Amino acid sequence: MDFPFTRADIRDALGREPSPPVDDMLWLGNATPELRQRIRARIPERRIPAAVLVPLIERPSGWTVLLTQRATDLLHHAGQVSFPGGRIESDDHDAEAAALREADEEVGLQPAKVRVIGQLRPYLTRTGFHITPIVGVVSPPLALELAPGEVAEAFEVPLADIVDPRNHLRHEIVIEGRAYFTHVIPSDNRFIWGATAAMLVILGRILAPPEAAAVDET
Repeated sequence: MDFPFTRADIRDALGREPSPPVDDMLWLGNATPELRQRIRARIPERRIPAAVLVPLIERPSGWTVLLTQRATDLLHHAGQVSFPGGRIESDDHDAEAAALREADEEVGLQPAKVRVIGQLRPYLTRTGFHITPIVGVVSPPLALELAPGEVAEAFEVPLADIVDPRNHLRHEIVIEGRAYFTHVIPSDNRFIWGATAAMLVILGRILAPPEAAAVDET
């Protein structure tokens, strides 16, 4: 799918088309209301504020999204694909400051290299994290430095692939004997899934041209 958007086009789309309020439960394609309610009841009452940076790289060949693969020996979410990000700390001024700090700590992406152009609505995970996705534009060259023991790899995915609804796949998972679906986005030999995939789907739907959005709803 062709994606000829300029930086201004992306910024305007983010401002014009706010993402739908969404949490993990709203992506349970065929889950019953009763199952959704039971799973929602297990979300911790104390919401943990967090922020991620959604870095859009302006390459001569087209826009890309920078993602990371977590180290395989971590206690939580080992080996998963994710955005740079983490908890909002007490000394962070806001979610934007937290996202920029985390990106600097995790992959060496300095805040001065990032131009924030918008954000998606907060995303609530089943584990109680209340994530604010901050969208920023980054101009090459990049001089990334991965945090040892935390980030195994940083890689880029074409933004055109994220916008293309044909790449918005669903994977069946069984909970309490019932099957439901979670978003999956394939990229080379990787599979982006969970909260990261859901946020990318939201971003893709915001940026997609009307004809692509129509395909996505079929």
